[in-house]
Amino acid sequence: MTIQERLPFPEDVAQVGMQESRALAAAYSRRNTFHTWDPPRVPMGKVPREWRIQSGLTQPVPDDLAPFVEWFRNQPQARERFRWALRDSLDELLDGQRTGRWAYQHLTKTEKTYLGTAVEVNLTKEFAIDNGEDLDWSIAGLDIDCKFSKDLGGWEIPMEMYVCHDHGGRSGGADHVALLTWMNDDTNEWAAGLVRITDERLRWRRVRGANGDRVRAYNRDNKRKLSDSAKSDVYWLWGGLQTDLPTNLLLHLDAEVRERILTASLPGRASSGQQRVNQLFCEVQNRLIGRQTVLTVGQQDDAPKRARDARKALRPKGIIVLGHQGSHPHVARALELPVPIKGEWISTRLVPVSSDDPRPKFSLDGRFWGRARGQELWDSEPVPAPDVRDDRKIDGQAP
Repeated sequence: MTIQERLPFPEDVAQVGMQESRALAAAYSRRNTFHTWDPPRVPMGKVPREWRIQSGLTQPVPDDLAPFVEWFRNQPQARERFRWALRDSLDELLDGQRTGRWAYQHLTKTEKTYLGTAVEVNLTKEFAIDNGEDLDWSIAGLDIDCKFSKDLGGWEIPMEMYVCHDHGGRSGGADHVALLTWMNDDTNEWAAGLVRITDERLRWRRVRGANGDRVRAYNRDNKRKLSDSAKSDVYWLWGGLQTDLPTNLLLHLDAEVRERILTASLPGRASSGQQRVNQLFCEVQNRLIGRQTVLTVGQQDDAPKRARDARKALRPKGIIVLGHQGSHPHVARALELPVPIKGEWISTRLVPVSSDDPRPKFSLDGRFWGRARGQELWDSEPVPAPDVRDDRKIDGQAP
């Protein structure tokens, strides 16, 4: 039998093309229509008093955890890569380009459950972690599992991770190590710790009655959480609490500013992706804006192009939008702004300045430009910004 005989395609080539086209589905799709969301009313997660951790901890490395600690220490820029893997995991689920969501609280129950899997998948890819024999990972030749919780201390441990004779065939062959991961987008905090799972380090509960016997505190999936006393057995990577989870820009904007961005439109018209992106660069100046934010604001397949088109729209207002190419990084350095890399932009309002003005500046076509400040920021008739094309020769001057 030939492949043509096996495939249920019609003989008419045009009809085949129609069958494979997305046009009919796209006409009714809800994934690429503009959505708005209310600000979260509840926190992303909980931090029980018993599980609060500090920054800058100095802990001795337990012998049994040393191979894992050393492995992370030997990974180039491990801490930076780890925090961005957490950021990307949440952003992938938010899928702002198609949903317009910008907060964990906007996720469905199913998506929230999947976040732990997304974290494990992204860390696996980021650090090229091998498969384990009995568990998902192998680090330094030893089995280890990755656990995520939005609640500090809320990690759920399955039976196969530790030895318990009462579990029979479901008991683990050894007391394995877990990598505990946690983040809170509301506070920009995150943490990663290592602990060896044992039966006694997991939660027990008292049985009602005269004897008060202890029994294992399983949930409906036969998993148990770490006991509060087990916190002292966790070795926290990079010194404990981290306070620099990459910022979710839309979440942390002032509510009125965010509303102006997400509802921006031309007079008499509905909100458009281009107008929203233009408003984003008007409202959020002198700080890096990442691709994920632009995608969420634009909610279009070509949202990054909207960032480039914003340059033309905002020049009459005295605002330039810098990217990563050509002369743009040089201009950013000359103005003492953060320098964008690929997938980042930064905007700022410029004013003409004299050659002896002390502020950071650059010159183009014999004219000096510096960042607006003070009353200049509120000038109702701004001087149009220069055309800083990628190939323009820029002369930068520091004060």
